[in-house]
Amino acid sequence: MQSQTRAIVQESLNALMEDTNFLPDLTNGPREKAFSSLAAVLSTPNKIHKSFLRIVLERGEIVRIPAFRVQHNNALGPYKGGIRFHESVNEEEVINLAFLMTLKNSLHDVPFGGGKGGVIVNPREFTPKELNLISKKYVQYFADVIGPDKDIPAPDMGSGEREMDWMMAEYKNIKPGEPYRGSFTGKSVINGGSLGRREATGKGVYFTFRYMIHEFIQHNQEWLKKTNNVFAKTALDLYEKPLSIAVQGFGNVGSVTALEAYQCQKLQNKVIAVSDRNCTLFHQDGLDIPSLVQFTAKNNGDLPYTDEMLKESGVTAEILHRDEVLSIDCDVLMLAALEDQIHQSNKEQIKAKVIVEGANAPVTADADAYLNEKGTIIIPDILANAGGVIVSYFEWLQGRETQFYNEDEIYRKLFTKMEGTMATILPKFFGDPHSLRQNCYIHSVMKLSLILYKQGKLY
Repeated sequence: MQSQTRAIVQESLNALMEDTNFLPDLTNGPREKAFSSLAAVLSTPNKIHKSFLRIVLERGEIVRIPAFRVQHNNALGPYKGGIRFHESVNEEEVINLAFLMTLKNSLHDVPFGGGKGGVIVNPREFTPKELNLISKKYVQYFADVIGPDKDIPAPDMGSGEREMDWMMAEYKNIKPGEPYRGSFTGKSVINGGSLGRREATGKGVYFTFRYMIHEFIQHNQEWLKKTNNVFAKTALDLYEKPLSIAVQGFGNVGSVTALEAYQCQKLQNKVIAVSDRNCTLFHQDGLDIPSLVQFTAKNNGDLPYTDEMLKESGVTAEILHRDEVLSIDCDVLMLAALEDQIHQSNKEQIKAKVIVEGANAPVTADADAYLNEKGTIIIPDILANAGGVIVSYFEWLQGRETQFYNEDEIYRKLFTKMEGTMATILPKFFGDPHSLRQNCYIHSVMKLSLILYKQGKLY
């Protein structure tokens, strides 16, 4: 992953090096030295913190659980990023995710740097009391490096508002008399969390797709026809046509994304497939997403994966293997599960014309290059799944001001923020040969580079 991080930085800097309008006062030798410095600064994290959390289980056994907090870059503001509770967590993954958070915040003009946390644990294997202790121990071990103006964690895979409430309370205990409300975001509303935070990422994922296929084309149709761009042709082919959508993952992100697609009045959507860790559900005429949301809420988050459960849900569907959602013949595939889902071994089976990354890094670099060559539009994670960090920023502001927005105001501000980013990036994407991912990376690196240069950090 770190080699991929270096490649992202270097490719973006190579494009900027050729742009004489970028840092025009740097030429020849000084320019080369500055860009070499940028490559070193942006491709490595500022700090890596790791520890083993000592946990006493309810049965009396003591375990040591590896935990990480990576702080990549804070040129734009305090470090910001979620804490992942998952058995697959590893140091390299957390470093890469912290790097992507830096790029994501830069892309969307959110005044935070990039950070990320991880605990190597399967939450399903621990009791609530044990998870409470894991959460508190995490804060105890990393209390000196996190805080409202240092590093602001949030939920990620396997954690949620419950864990953030526990962590904020522990931070308050450890730091008496200090500001604590903004130490964690993604909290419950009663504990200072923002309305709409849980749904923000999923809503943002669908919004980026809808804005591209509807609003942007609506206002730029004639220009797009003249661009002779393979991606413009893909987008135009989908404009004002009935669209079939498949969603991988049916957790906090995927279920909200699927529901947004099901309820959308601006596009003729039908969600023909959804999946989770147990199965894929498929119906060519479209699935009853509201009923599936209700069912998962009552069944530990699981989709119905047996005929008996399917009957109980009242949903008509065919039960398939969980991975079949990726190769289903559909117009749009929305990835809201884990990283590395589309890769060398299955890239040729992908039939979707548009892929939206609701998860972090669900498409490998090799598969990304292959699909782009085919003309598949991939809306990358740093563009599509930024709803969570944007609303986390709103939550952080509300906590500082002790003035809170209602849910409609939150969504309006979220969509305005994401629309501004799309309005900046999409003309570049449809107007040049770079992929949408590359355009996002170049824009993010450009802003970070300019700020680092202005701050005198390239000497």
